Amino acid sequence: MPAATPAPVTPSTGPTAADEVVDICRDLIRFDTSNYGDNEGPGERASAEHVMGLLTEVGLDPELFESSPGRANVVVRLPGVDSSRPALVLHGHLDVVPARADDWSVDPFGAEERDGLIWGRGAVDMKDMDAMILSVVRQMAREGRRPARDVVVAMFADEEAGGTWGARWAVDNRPELFEGASEAISEVGGFSVEVDGQRAYLLQTAEKGLSWLRLASGGRAGHGSQVNPDNAVTHLAEAVARIGRHPWPLQLTPTVRALLEGVAQLTGLPFDEEDPEGIDRLVAALGPASRFVGATLRHTSNPSQLTAGYKANVIPGHAEGTIDGRFLPGHEDEFVRTITELAGPHVSIERIHHDVALEAPTTGALVDAMVDALHAEDPGATVLPYTLSGGTDNKSLSRLGITGYGFAPLRLTPDLDFSGMFHGVDERVPTDALKFGTRVLDRLLGTC
Repeated sequence: MPAATPAPVTPSTGPTAADEVVDICRDLIRFDTSNYGDNEGPGERASAEHVMGLLTEVGLDPELFESSPGRANVVVRLPGVDSSRPALVLHGHLDVVPARADDWSVDPFGAEERDGLIWGRGAVDMKDMDAMILSVVRQMAREGRRPARDVVVAMFADEEAGGTWGARWAVDNRPELFEGASEAISEVGGFSVEVDGQRAYLLQTAEKGLSWLRLASGGRAGHGSQVNPDNAVTHLAEAVARIGRHPWPLQLTPTVRALLEGVAQLTGLPFDEEDPEGIDRLVAALGPASRFVGATLRHTSNPSQLTAGYKANVIPGHAEGTIDGRFLPGHEDEFVRTITELAGPHVSIERIHHDVALEAPTTGALVDAMVDALHAEDPGATVLPYTLSGGTDNKSLSRLGITGYGFAPLRLTPDLDFSGMFHGVDERVPTDALKFGTRVLDRLLGTC
């Protein structure tokens, strides 16, 4: 079947995506959708209703559904020029991690615009991409244009707590919404970095797996003055220290290898898999983005919480701790086996939340379309695949056989520590980058 051609563009009867993306982003940030992981989801319902209004205003017919009271999700399907092709899922999440106002130099939910940047919680994770999606979809609807194939636009709840009440719930309970979809696009990819004075865009084609673990140890309770070789706190502390200090070995997955090869070509630095110091130099050449990339060279297991006892002179009979584990694609069994060995015989392990690692093809029609859309707006730039050290709702969609990518296109200035602002303080995004992203995304939907 010949490739679909985009519908002809008709004169716009309203603002363009670039005209309104800034206002949409600011409005979304003003909804405090902080996710504390307790299934409260304050602000999600109001934010979802706002999204419903933006979509219905331009004649679309979205559906809002709750997975639990207040945990609201919005989905709408855009018919494509060629609906016989597999559909594309274009998705974002409306929740954000909490922000302590005292730590910020601005109101984290004030959506202040200054010096060409929008400041606020969610500015980069991920209300910037939400705004780009919504503004592009609104423009297409106003102009009567259809995407090249069916596009399922979804705004999910609860991504910041693993998606239990968002993408995971939708996949398990409303799979018909994604019928016929084969690929998905979402956050944490498509942004630019500077490598040896050259601009490169990092396209997310893989992400590490997620394993949040609760460690529990038992022992003999007793008086704090007594000799006690069966101390629950000691058992737990030793296990946590072993896990936290474990020197996970260097392991290069296919995506990481492809990224480092690309960085080597840009910098002229040698790439040798047997040279850890050389690999570190290649990672460092990515500047602030090295935070993401450096954590994808190996598994990680970071202790994050400890709980035990109730009084200084009482040895408790029980102690608990938590581990944030992230494992490489294709190496989950090895990770689990090693954690179990490190925990030792006195400590039990319970999964709090577990999700798969993903690794998508770094070539193909959709990848080519994303690269072409970037090159149309930034000719000559390099596009490199990379692995995300965190996770996205693409994990949930993979349960339906949907292959996910991270592509929130942003052309950034080299001085902006973009990766450092994910879950960080004074989160902000350039307004010019948002407008750039709408042009890239609009082009992509018309051709992919």
